[in-house]
Amino acid sequence: MTEKINTTKELKLFSSNSIWTATFLGGPLAFGYMMWKNCLSLGQNERGKIILIVSIIITILLFLSLFLLPENFIDKIPRTIIPIINAAIAYIFIEKTQGEILKKHKKNGNEFYSLWNVVGITIVSTVVTLAVIFAIAFIYPQNEAYDIEIAKFSKNEYETLVFYDDLNTKSKTSLLEDLDTIIPKWKENIEIINKTNQLEDLPNELKEQNKLLLEYAELRVKTFELFKKAIYEDTDKYSDELDELHFKIDKTLEQLN
Repeated sequence: MTEKINTTKELKLFSSNSIWTATFLGGPLAFGYMMWKNCLSLGQNERGKIILIVSIIITILLFLSLFLLPENFIDKIPRTIIPIINAAIAYIFIEKTQGEILKKHKKNGNEFYSLWNVVGITIVSTVVTLAVIFAIAFIYPQNEAYDIEIAKFSKNEYETLVFYDDLNTKSKTSLLEDLDTIIPKWKENIEIINKTNQLEDLPNELKEQNKLLLEYAELRVKTFELFKKAIYEDTDKYSDELDELHFKIDKTLEQLN
């Protein structure tokens, strides 16, 4: 009677604890591989194949999302949260699909894969996962040099736009002195964009952004030069031209945002 009930006597399986532990340490790939092996042993070949394929897709999507999400958002995510979620999902899935089989397998004293098998799979899964990360990093370069230059651009922008707050409070002499530093900063911004255009492997989206940033910087130069002229001449005759320039600036900013 016992022989008939013990349907997995000749099989070697991964235990539930082994699978979710390996998933915590090695990610979805470890889960997919171990579940696939169990499914093959249990004659569930198609299910095993689907689980393995889905685990590969999840691995790619998981790390792709980490590259695409904003860095400040990623920094707020605790480092252990993803492994914990992976392990929790793995545990629930195992219990629902193979839980009873594995419990009976253990109760009957049947064989499970050793700890060394689990460790080996975890290591291989981790190595493959790292390879996926490097592959994604290669496809989506972080463009650190670009970010550094754009930070300079933003700093110049922030420091010069204070001019508008001072326009009705400072004397004409002070405003003209300010413009003597403001205009060179926007000319520097033009140089910054031209410099970033020379960076190797710059993605097309950043090239398109640079076109708008260059247009924006050139409009700022024209605007501040016209402000300087108007203040120096103490005249309002350039008001319409300034309004037109500000309208163009707003349109460019809309495209950038």
